[in-house]
Amino acid sequence: MKSVRVLSVASEISPLIKTGGLADVTGALPIALKPEGIEVRTLAPGYPSVMNSLGPVEGVLHLPHFFGGEARLLWATFCELRLFVLDAPHLFARAGNPYLTPDGVDWPDNALRFAALARIAADIGLGVVPSFVPDIVHAHDWHAALALAYLHYSNGRRPATVMTVHNLAYQGVFPREMLAAIGLPPESFTIHGVEYYGKIGFLKAGLYFADRITTVSPTYAREILSDEGGMGLGGLLRERSCDLSGILNGVDTSIWDPATDPHIPGCFYADMPSCFESDVLENRAANKAALQRRLGLQPAPDAFLLGVLGRLSRQKGLDLLLENLPTIVSEGMQLAVLGSGDRGLQYCYSAAAQANPERVSVSIGHDEGLAHLIQAGVDALVMPSRFEPCGLTQLCALRYGTVPIVSRVGGLEDTVVDAGDPAVTGGKQTGFKFGPVTAENLADVLKRACATFHDVAAWRRIQNNGMSTDVSWRNPARRYANLYRRLVELPQEKVA
Repeated sequence: MKSVRVLSVASEISPLIKTGGLADVTGALPIALKPEGIEVRTLAPGYPSVMNSLGPVEGVLHLPHFFGGEARLLWATFCELRLFVLDAPHLFARAGNPYLTPDGVDWPDNALRFAALARIAADIGLGVVPSFVPDIVHAHDWHAALALAYLHYSNGRRPATVMTVHNLAYQGVFPREMLAAIGLPPESFTIHGVEYYGKIGFLKAGLYFADRITTVSPTYAREILSDEGGMGLGGLLRERSCDLSGILNGVDTSIWDPATDPHIPGCFYADMPSCFESDVLENRAANKAALQRRLGLQPAPDAFLLGVLGRLSRQKGLDLLLENLPTIVSEGMQLAVLGSGDRGLQYCYSAAAQANPERVSVSIGHDEGLAHLIQAGVDALVMPSRFEPCGLTQLCALRYGTVPIVSRVGGLEDTVVDAGDPAVTGGKQTGFKFGPVTAENLADVLKRACATFHDVAAWRRIQNNGMSTDVSWRNPARRYANLYRRLVELPQEKVA
């Protein structure tokens, strides 16, 4: 089997720097690709958390006068991850969120910061590091997308390219006056280049110049071809539809492993993975009780306990769940929320928790241990998203015997089998789905799930089906490996 070298380019990578699911993907996928014979090095910005975690530096390339300051390209290893790091203190040596100021607004020089990341990615693709000349440059989201434009406008043979869209809502759009500052030629500012409604579109450029485009689920790949789902890029994506595919994400099953999870009181699996039933129920009860104690909820084992993890936003449909809080409380359910986001939603959820402390708990921010305990202790995880490229928390929920309640969009549609008629689902139902995404339909599915929860045998079947689902990176990694191999086997003039 031919070994393929891939340069993965991303603005974050777990566990070094993480704000969301992008980091989980870029941290886990390179490791999952090793058994497929794919050699991956990941290029990431030199944020303080990254620089402080690097092992011995294996190589250095000095970059004088690089996007406004002195910089270095380092290559090193962190655990199983092989890394390139752009050490540019004037761009990345900032505490806190990698994209936002302490006031919660975009850093004013984000165009320069991520153009620099993309420029050095293109240079690596063109062979500036002789010991690692990639066959493929794989850009993740808008922060890395401009690398494909730099490659297009460079001389010499270039590698094949892949652009992965993790969330089309974030596109990296900047004033046209930035063109010279980011080092692109005047002829690039056309509809057949980086121009996007009179501005520079980083993601648009990546989608235009990529040899292949992927999204993180098959349904999302179809949704973004529409004008609404395409968010201004639908026309371009329809033109590129033959080069577009959806590959589901996986989760790191070494981290999300209920058998060994240090954050929960009891593991779910017995010594043999097939021994589910009595052990699952016993340990889930202990985890639920521990969660209720920690959050100050009423210690009621028979209460239907719902969980929410992640960003509090309209995209996630959490304004609709907020509308359903009276129903949740009146029906005797409980709700545990962990996340942050829209300040208005944060305030309303916190107020609801203060008004109903035995029924509703809201924790603003991120707490990794609590996130694991919520996955292990709630009965159902609620994800009423208006759109969801893939979603990872529902995959973790399946693994932990927690039942997802999700909207029929994107990766949620692809990863959850609705507990409808067993004759239709083949008895493989793993959760509950609803659509269209309205407060009324969400209320109906919450009541339907609550009724099923009190049917112990039916609920157990759904849990066991979920835990039997393969949510690992094994199959997605195989699909990425096949995509890479097909690309490098094509003559370069047919790829371009």
